[in-house]
This record gives sequence, structure tokens and C-alpha cells, in this order.
Amino acid sequence: MNISPPIQLVEAPTQALLTWAKAIATGTPDPFQRGQQLSQKLGATYGSDGLTQIGFWIPEVGDRPVYLEIFTPMEAIDFRLADQVIPFRREVLELPRQGEFAWAVVAGLKAGTRTQAGSFYWLRSGEQIIRDVFAHSLPYGVFAPAELYDMAQLERDRADRDYFHQETWVTPPRNILQIHVGTASPTGTLAGLSRIYRDLARKLANSQPLTAAEKNYVGFDAIELLPIEPTVEFRPAENEMIHAFWQIRAITNQEVQVHLKKPDTQNWGYDDLILGAAATSPALLSTLRPTEVVDFIATLHTAFARPIQIIFDLVYGHIHHQALGLINARFFRGANMYGHDTNQQNPMVRAVLLELQRRKINLGADGIRVDGGQDFQVSDAISGQLDYDNDFLLKMAAVPQTVGTATRELYTIYEDGRPWPNVGWEDMATHLDLIYLKPDCFQWSPLIFEHNTPTLQGFWQREWRDVCKIMAHGDRWVTGCANHDTVRKGNHINTAAIRINEYLGDSLPEILQNAYDNPATQLWIHGFSPGIPMDFLNALMHTPWGFFRNTDDQYAVKIMADEIGFLYWQITPEIYRQSWAFRRFKTMGFYDLSLMRQFFKAVEQAIEAIGYDLPKLAIFLQTELEPQFDFLKPITIANLKEIAIAFMEDGHEACRVSHYCGSVPDERASFNLRLRQYRQAQPWLRNHLDPARGDRLHHWSDHQRTIFYGRRTNPDTQQRLVLVAHMAGAPKTVEIGKWLALDLDRWQLAIATPTLKINTIYDLAQIHLHNGEGFLLSEIPP
Repeated sequence: MNISPPIQLVEAPTQALLTWAKAIATGTPDPFQRGQQLSQKLGATYGSDGLTQIGFWIPEVGDRPVYLEIFTPMEAIDFRLADQVIPFRREVLELPRQGEFAWAVVAGLKAGTRTQAGSFYWLRSGEQIIRDVFAHSLPYGVFAPAELYDMAQLERDRADRDYFHQETWVTPPRNILQIHVGTASPTGTLAGLSRIYRDLARKLANSQPLTAAEKNYVGFDAIELLPIEPTVEFRPAENEMIHAFWQIRAITNQEVQVHLKKPDTQNWGYDDLILGAAATSPALLSTLRPTEVVDFIATLHTAFARPIQIIFDLVYGHIHHQALGLINARFFRGANMYGHDTNQQNPMVRAVLLELQRRKINLGADGIRVDGGQDFQVSDAISGQLDYDNDFLLKMAAVPQTVGTATRELYTIYEDGRPWPNVGWEDMATHLDLIYLKPDCFQWSPLIFEHNTPTLQGFWQREWRDVCKIMAHGDRWVTGCANHDTVRKGNHINTAAIRINEYLGDSLPEILQNAYDNPATQLWIHGFSPGIPMDFLNALMHTPWGFFRNTDDQYAVKIMADEIGFLYWQITPEIYRQSWAFRRFKTMGFYDLSLMRQFFKAVEQAIEAIGYDLPKLAIFLQTELEPQFDFLKPITIANLKEIAIAFMEDGHEACRVSHYCGSVPDERASFNLRLRQYRQAQPWLRNHLDPARGDRLHHWSDHQRTIFYGRRTNPDTQQRLVLVAHMAGAPKTVEIGKWLALDLDRWQLAIATPTLKINTIYDLAQIHLHNGEGFLLSEIPP
């Protein structure tokens, strides 16, 4: 392969860059505006002239010299290999300083592309390594050096460039599908998703029938990905300096032998590091190339008759503690339950976060979801009290996107549960604070937060107040029962302490599946409710879902015990018996699900008895475990951690939807798709109810069941719509003609849930509805 010439500082453009930076530092009095200008040139940018512009913010270094350390591969890297050793040429170059910044223009660096690796780089100051927060490519994880990548070529080559010229303000979607990339395809990567959507586009274009599983991927205006940024990595407590995926083996003069391992981290994505927030997690890239995410987005934008939008989930409000060794201390405000609060009150940090967002959305997003809006807080200079940083949240919504010569304003969805985590926040939160400030934005509705558990008996009766809020002013809310948080929360229900709705199914997994993909609930949300409905792929597929990450050494055993409910609510003996299921646990000796459940119960009870103290826990289990677990002994801290990580990885595999494609119920998938298509054809449904037109929603409830019924009017055609939905509990005979004073001769059936058999409209005069059944009626035009 071609090796670039030795690196060298290019004096004239470097001096021009230093002069520019000094002029801003001395001529821009406002520190935030100063930060905004400087942050635009931070990172490593490869130019069309073959030179690389370098900029680092290094307030932690002081007056010490800093050196750019470059690793250029001397052999081709095969990014699809799981394991390889590659020789690199190592070079070091001192960088000029300007205050808290280092700037340079450098010749000789090699830029990465779709087909070749670029030079890898970071800064050194003594023994300290300073990583590039603005890295575009981190193919070997956050602890390895970043890769210089030709982002200009990536943009020139993207297949959807014309798409971005179609509108300057992105039209919000009528519905959304939430997807976790790691479990949504056989490979768990963006390339795997691209293959699925290319195949779907081809079949739809050729009018070929879709399988039941395929139907669950389509009929959506937008896809919201759980966070795809580089995330935390597994770091053993006894050696936190180990680099899992980039290991330097030998150094000879200027040559370095590096053992490269393809990253295999598994995570929801919310363990944010800020480092590399403009990049994509290498674990989600089959090719380890940034082009993979752009290819996926371009597929959504161009392959279908109606483009599918993409929404990025941005997590800037909290930072995982692992970032303490990766980014400078200015980013941290203080500890919280997730790690640390982000110090966005610092003007430079504020500017850096917004610049990271700009670079991220320039990959081709159509909208953003802001995670945990209530986490962004500022301290009042006089009182010292914390208040919500609405200014920063609104600035996030104002960041423009630029792709080629096109500039667009994206739509913004805020998850904001203020005053969470205060006691009683569920009742006090309005979910409207940001909508009042920015009327064209969206917020998550009260129904979509994790505490909503529709498996419980009486859930809809208790939540009637929130239902009324949605109907009254939910036109700017994203709503729905199933998402990554709510389904996981369903695993935690203790059936010994709380009564569940047994009419949902005959087993716990069936009850959970029918709670989060309930035909009556779907009918109400997609066919009648205001706002933007959102579904979750795993819930639609009726596949397991839980909280799994193979990146935690300290708390892995505790998380394992906390997630015991997954084995009851999500995993059946039939699933456990599959050859692909729980391979690690079977290898250890857990030959069936009941044995696994017994062990988890023992660990859970031990932690309850003695607390989360691993040395004591190991001793306790060594003496207290029953004889059938002798295959685990001796019980040590090390093998407890090994068991916990095995659970995380086996559990993650159990959530991969491709294992269940053949068992997706076609009637349910077809019904849900028909509902989504109905929603797309009725855009007026996004508006909230208008009592002046006779719009209303009622509920009939007793201690055994809840029925929703109501009427809406299309403001454009004056055609009316009627909903009847048996939301939960025992069967009930409904007389909708009497309940809403309808002349059934003037109505026709629009959609009915799969199990309802309706031959004529008069069958609805008196109909016996079971849990999850319902129908929509539309008025016959005069």
C-alpha cells in the first residue's frame, strides 16, 4: 500500500491559523461567542490540498509542550477482521500553542476513506494522552487514537445529496419507529439495517408480498435510532489502563506493531462520553467506516417512493464516569446517578457541545431527540440555586444542518420530565415547558416515560388523567406505550406484590407482549389520538428486550441480579432451548432455564441480605449455594463477574429480532401496518381534540375493565370518526349506538382489531368485546 511521506508542520498556513485564533481570543469579548468561532476549527480536518488542519482545546495541559503522535498503517487494514496485527509508522510533531489551544496545519497525514485506513492520531504531553473530542472515526474505540477521515469526500460521494435540497425546514413525521441498531438485524450493525431496508424497498417497488416480520419495519415516516455514538468500554477494575481493541505490542525505532481487535461492545447507547459524539460507535459498523451510517441514511432517503426520515438521539446532559480519563475536567459539573452532570454552563463546553451536534446532524439527520432535557441545569450567580437551562435546549433546536450546499432546520423532540427526579414528578410534570418556549418543537408525552406499565390491572383507569391531557393538548407530543425504557421497566414488575392484567395472556411473556403491542391501545394511539405515535421494533416483533451492556466491570453482578425479571417476563423454556440461546450459560452448566432462574434468585437474595459487596457475596454464595450448583465452584469475584458478563451478552443475543422473524404473528403485523397507513392518510389526526366540533373521548371503567370510546371530526371534510377500544380487563358488551347516539346506517367500519369478526355494521349495535379488541368507524359521506 502507499505510505504517505513523513509528517511536517507547514509554516505559512499554521501561522495564519494561529493569527486567526489570536484575533478571536482578543477581539471577541463574549466567551460563548468566542468558543463558537474557535470550536468550528477544532478536531482534524483533511483538506483538498492534502494538508490537515489540527485544533485541540487543552486547558488541562498548562504550559507544557504538546506533541501530535501519528500512527500510519504500513499494511492494509482489513476492517472486517475480528483480530489482526498491523505495523504502523509512528511519528511525533510538536504543535504550536495559542492560550488554551494547540493549532497546526500538517502535511503527510493520510486520510481514511471507504476503502482505506487513514493515519491515527492523538496528542501527548508527557505521559498524558489527549484525545480528539471531535473525532469523526474511532474504529478501535474511545481508548485508541482517532482516525483521520476524509469527510469532504464522504459528503461528495453520498447518494442522497439532492434530497437535502427539497425543503429548508424539515416536515415532522406522522409516526416514528424506534430501533436499537445492535439487535435490529442479524449482524447488529447499520450495514445490516441497510440490507433489510434495501430488500424492503425492492419488494415494495415490485409489489411483492412482505413477510410478517418485514411489515414491522415499514409504514413509518421516520426511524429514531437509540444513541449510536461511541460508548464506554469494558475496563477491568484491576487494570483500567488496558486498551481492549488497540494494543501496542512492540516498538522498533519508528515502527509500532499494534494488535487490533474489532470492537464488540454492547450497550443501549446512553452511557455517553462526549468524546467522539460526532462519530458512530464502531461496534455498530460492520465495516468500521463512517460511510456505513451515511449509506444507511441514504438508503432511507432514496430507496422508497416516500423517503423515510432519520432521527438522532443526542445524549449530552450526563457523562459516564469513564470519561474522566478521556476528556478535560471543564466538561464535568458534579456527580449524579448516571455518572456526572455536564457542565454546559461553561461557555467553551457549551460551544463544543453545539458544534458536536452540528457535525453529527451533518451526517444526514432529519430530526433530533434531546435525551433528558431536565438534566441541563444552570446555577444562578446570585442565589446559587439550580434552574433549567432552557437557553441551551433552545440553542440545540436552532443548530442548522449543512450537507453540500443545502442548509436545513431540523425538527426537535425533547424528552423532558422536569421536575424529575423529584418525588412526585410523574404528577407534577407538564411535558409542555419547552413547547411553550418553542411552539414548533415536540416533547415526549406523559404516557411514554418508563413508569408507564400497561401490564398492571387498572392501569388505564389510573392513567385516565394523562390520557385526557394527551387528547386536550397532545398535538406536539410523541406518544406510545412501547419504547426501550417502558418495556425494560415491564420486566421489573413483582407479580407477588402487584396485580397484573391476566386477561392479556396465559403467561408472563404473553402478557407483556400483549401489553406493549396491544391492538386496542394501538387503535387508540394511531387511529384516534393527537401527536406523533411511536412504536418500538422489539415490541412489534414480540421479541425479548432488557437492559444489557457488556461494558461494566464494577456493577455487572448487581445489574445481573436487578434484571432477574427478564428471565420470567421475557424468556420462555422454548426460547432457552434454542441452539443460539444462552450459549455461554449452557457451556457453564446451566442446562435449563429453571436452573438459571434459581441461581439468579440466590444472587438477588444474597445482595438483599448483605448488600452489594463482592468479596462478601462470593463467600456467601460459596457456602450457601445448593449442591446442584457445584459446577460453579469455587465461587470467586472473578467468576461472578464472568457470569454477569455472560448474562449481558447472552441476554443481548436473546433480544436480536432476527431469531424470531418466523414466529411473528401475521394478523397482528398486518393490523399494525394497516393502522400506520391509516394514520399517514389522515394527517389531521395529529391535532388535539376540538370540543367545538363535538370531539370527545370517554371511558367506561369499573374495577374489572376499561373501555375507551369517542368521536372526532375531520376539520377539512367534516367527516366524523368513532373509536371503541377495550383497553384492559374482563369482557364487556358495548352498545356504541346508544353510548354516542349514533345512527349506524350512516356509519361504516374503517378498521377492526384482528380477532373481531364483523359482518355488517349492525353487528356493532351490541357487541361483546374482549381485552384488546376495538374498532374505528367512519361516517359515510352524504
